[in-house]
Parts: sequence; C-alpha cells; structure tokens
Amino acid sequence: MGVKRMSKEMIRQKILTRLTNLAETKEEKCKREAQLYQALLQNAKWQQAQCIGMIRSTYLEVATFPLYQAAWQAKKTVVVPKSLSKRQLAFYKVDENTSYIKTNFGVEEPVSQVFIDKQQIDLLIVPGVAFKKDGYRIGYGGGFYDRYLADYKGNTISLVFKEQLIDDWQPDLFDIPVQQIIIA
Repeated sequence: MGVKRMSKEMIRQKILTRLTNLAETKEEKCKREAQLYQALLQNAKWQQAQCIGMIRSTYLEVATFPLYQAAWQAKKTVVVPKSLSKRQLAFYKVDENTSYIKTNFGVEEPVSQVFIDKQQIDLLIVPGVAFKKDGYRIGYGGGFYDRYLADYKGNTISLVFKEQLIDDWQPDLFDIPVQQIIIA
C-alpha cells in the first residue's frame, strides 16, 4: 500500500494556518526571528556575500527589513524581485529611499530601475511556505523562484519557522531545493 500524500495546495493551506497562528503570538514570532537573524548573520554565505537578494516580507513571513538594515550597515547591496510575465523574476537594487508598489498578489515590489543580473547576486534568501529538511520548498504556487533558480549559480538560504517543516510530500522534477535552511 502506497502512502497517501497531501497535495501541495493542502500543505500550503495547513502551513499558512500555522503561520497565521504564529503571527498572532507576536512575542514568540519576534523571538524566533531574532534567532534566525543571528544564525544568518553569523553564516559564512551571508558574511562573504556583497549582493543579497530577498523579498519584502508579508506579516506571515520572517520579517526581512531588519536584514536589509544589517546588509546596508555592512555596505552590502540589497536587491528585491519584481514579477514579470511568464512567471519570471527580475531583481532590482534598493536602498533606504526606495518606494514600493503592492502587487495583486499582495507582495511589495520596488519602484527601482537599477536591474541587477543574477550573476551579480551572491546570496538569495529564498521565501517559501513549506519546507523539507533537505531544502525542497513549496512556495505560493507560481513557480517564480524555481524558474529563477534553474540557472542561478549563487548561494541560497531559506529562513524557516519550525511550523513550516513538513515531510509529507514529494517534490516535483522542476522543484529546486535551497542549499541551506536555517530553522527556529
């Protein structure tokens, strides 16, 4: 008898419920974010990176703005993605004065014209909804990051709340794992 596995959509809903519950306990979420930041900032991939790509987080995700500030303080370049047609991503340089537009998906994208080619990005902090310990992830269902990562040569890390870990699914052939996950 084969094991009945949950669909990615079912997993996404289950994990988003867990993340909503975590977000409602602000003190616990902040404590765990601090642990994730500390682990990331001590990570050699972060320390060696000169150009770091990451999203503008939503309230359910690990807050990324403190990471922007840490990167700028260390004189690193921060790049944030814009979604393009055909489920593609392009990253643009941002700074403290960059303004953002909220997309139909509820994601904030930079109002920036300074495109940064993926060969210039040393480290991507890859978002996701659910994760396996081996780095495979379930995103929000658009496949944007899997397409971007297909020929990306830099380092990848995901910051993961333990509520996002779930092994009860099988990655698809096109799924690309991140190199490292940091869990709190």
